[in-house]
Amino acid sequence: MPKKKSKFLQGRRINPAPITSSTSLASLVDESFLAYNAARLREACHLFTQKMLEPDVTIGLSLTGALTPAGLGISALIPLIKSGFIDWIISTGANLYHDTHFGIGLAMHQGNAQTSDIVLRREEVVRIYDIFFDYSVLLDTDAFFRQIIEAPEFQKAMSTAEFHYLCGRYVYERERKLGQKDKSLLAVAYEYGVPIYTSSPGDSSIGMNVAAKALQGNKLAFDPSLDVNETAAIVLAAKRGSLKKKQKGKSAVFILGGGSPKNFLLQTEPQIQEVLGIDERGHDYFLQVTDARPDTGGLSGATPGEAVSWGKVDPDRLPDAVVCYVDSTVALPIITAYALATHPIREPKRLYDRREEFMNLLLSEYKKSKRR
Repeated sequence: MPKKKSKFLQGRRINPAPITSSTSLASLVDESFLAYNAARLREACHLFTQKMLEPDVTIGLSLTGALTPAGLGISALIPLIKSGFIDWIISTGANLYHDTHFGIGLAMHQGNAQTSDIVLRREEVVRIYDIFFDYSVLLDTDAFFRQIIEAPEFQKAMSTAEFHYLCGRYVYERERKLGQKDKSLLAVAYEYGVPIYTSSPGDSSIGMNVAAKALQGNKLAFDPSLDVNETAAIVLAAKRGSLKKKQKGKSAVFILGGGSPKNFLLQTEPQIQEVLGIDERGHDYFLQVTDARPDTGGLSGATPGEAVSWGKVDPDRLPDAVVCYVDSTVALPIITAYALATHPIREPKRLYDRREEFMNLLLSEYKKSKRR
């Protein structure tokens, strides 16, 4: 009597076609990324393109690790924004600072990580692992930020989204005068109305220059409460369908690395549910690229299952969660190329322009809450 086939043997049979000189990246992902973290990367590409990029989904990106110095702002993040594939961002300040180098025409170079740092210091060369640049790049970028924040529009307390929008306008104009385009994430985010927040605005050279100008009486100040409430309002509006008037929407998180930006992106749901007492269930889609282990207890490696226990992720949506244990510098270009090859562009949501509308929605629902 033939043995009954186990239910665990219903998965796709591993029998890939050989890779050839004409194999496209999309075919490579679909046909050759069959197991281990390659399979997770395939699942990430499918989750992103088949579910997260639906018109009713609002996609928030968190950005950590030195990705913009490696050129990934230009090669991946800017094309994603221009295609309507990223709707709002939480980034480390360092990524935005180093992004500005490209926007104001300063050079970064490939280098050898084994070079003596004592020699590099003597030569006034700064390195980020195997990225080298002249010390003057830091000084010139510092001078750029110190100059622009003297403008009247900066002399007040504001959210980091407003700050980055204003900075992006100046970088955009500098690019135009230099005869270049699409070199700066800040500039493109300004152009496409993509709000960018920083969870720790003092923890970067941008924040250090803001602090230096404060010693001279500059009135610019970051309002962290505005950041917390604006980001929560974006998520609530996405879920309530304020971005798509006739139907409820969904919220997706795309996490590159971990750290404070990951938490700031995910804490939007506990802010809505736990603190404000508004009825909600969590983000719908969770996609993370990380090299952090979960067993050390750090937030960077915390799994989507653990996020469910905090109310950060909708428990019914847990099957729509993928974690790739891959370097972001490897995964991001692949996910970007796959998405651009397989999915039509989306109309930009221009969330920055609708912050007041979203805050009004958040406030109206909070007024109905018993948590006040």
